[in-house]
Amino acid sequence: MRNIRLSEKILLLGYGLILIFMIVQDWVPLGILNDVEAIQQDRKTSELMVVTLIGVLQVCLFIFLIMLFMGKNYPFLIKMWLVIHPAFILGGALMSWWLPYLFGIGAEEKIERYTLMFGNTHAFLPVMNGIVPNTLHTIFHFTLLICILLSIYIFVTKPKLPKNNKQREAS
Repeated sequence: MRNIRLSEKILLLGYGLILIFMIVQDWVPLGILNDVEAIQQDRKTSELMVVTLIGVLQVCLFIFLIMLFMGKNYPFLIKMWLVIHPAFILGGALMSWWLPYLFGIGAEEKIERYTLMFGNTHAFLPVMNGIVPNTLHTIFHFTLLICILLSIYIFVTKPKLPKNNKQREAS
């Protein structure tokens, strides 16, 4: 019998949103949230397909592992994988977006390309160091951070037993 926690359901929802992001970000026009034409001018279709496939497969693996073990005890290696792997993805996002944006590290090399691909997309943050993370990527990065924190929470806390199990243990 599984004892699925709300935190696990939210984690699964978060990775579901990230999966949708991975599938649509470079392919499906979303109005001011992305600029598919600009992205396709910058990258070859084959490159976009590979990048999309890699992202989708990673997130599908996370979803599969969560669904396989949710409501149960996660094996240690699965716990580590579900924290470390997404943390590396977030680390890549930090190096690609947030360090150049906040501190200017590597910003000069990114300004032209980011302006081409994301210059016509919505951003709610001010431009700093010549770039600005657009809204779609900011939502993705924040959702990924929440998923990592939820994973840590799930792995360091014990689930509450259902009421009938508590009564059985008291007997």
